[in-house]
Amino acid sequence: MAKGQMDSDMIDPFRLDGQVALVTGASRGLGAAMAIALAKAGADLALHAYESPEETAAAIRALGRAASFAVGDLSPKEAAPRLVAEVIARHGRLDILVNNAGIIRRAPAAEHGDTDWDDVIAMNLSSVFRICREAGRHMLERGRGKIINIASLLAFQGGITVPGYAAAKGGVAQLTKALANEWASRGINVNAIAPGYMVTENTRPLRENADRTRQITERIPAGRWGQPEDLGGAVVFLASQASDYVNGHVLVVDGGWLAR
Repeated sequence: MAKGQMDSDMIDPFRLDGQVALVTGASRGLGAAMAIALAKAGADLALHAYESPEETAAAIRALGRAASFAVGDLSPKEAAPRLVAEVIARHGRLDILVNNAGIIRRAPAAEHGDTDWDDVIAMNLSSVFRICREAGRHMLERGRGKIINIASLLAFQGGITVPGYAAAKGGVAQLTKALANEWASRGINVNAIAPGYMVTENTRPLRENADRTRQITERIPAGRWGQPEDLGGAVVFLASQASDYVNGHVLVVDGGWLAR
């Protein structure tokens, strides 16, 4: 076999040509970077965000891929079925779901109010389940699909001053495994990515604290915080045929944090 043919065969399993991916929380940061990575691999994108992801959509269209978007709050119970139905109506199918949308509220546990707790659980866990359920119904009918939930290092660790966020992300990891148990034999891969400390809006308060930034950076074996683009390879892998025998896995992308 010629080298060129070998290289082509190795690359093909990672291509997403002709597939439609829904990415939530896609206006900036991790969601935008993952959506663009999927487009570079050949997918068309349906984007959702609390505020307009028009900039992300423009970047995807510049790559020659189709991009639609919707805006709104995913917390209400009716939001998930409406969103998934809209994506299928616009694109005719849904092959890949990336559940990235989320919020964070910081306060010591003794001062963490019920509203903050309820809002975080509703957005970061309950809405994830509902979107998985709605997308899963469509994928079950078709006998194939890829679902990628975005967890966190706090699925493994408790964190500080973010009890609702830690509880929700731990729930996302377990939900991922539970759905994989039910759907793996029916052609649907359900996995998660657990990002480490990334340069995003959510981590701005940490990065503005010089002592915390130094402490965190010193513990990361890679010697730096992650950039949103660092999730590109992981999301393409889990969305592609290359991961067809990967089920219920939480893929940590953290520069080695958990190994320290």
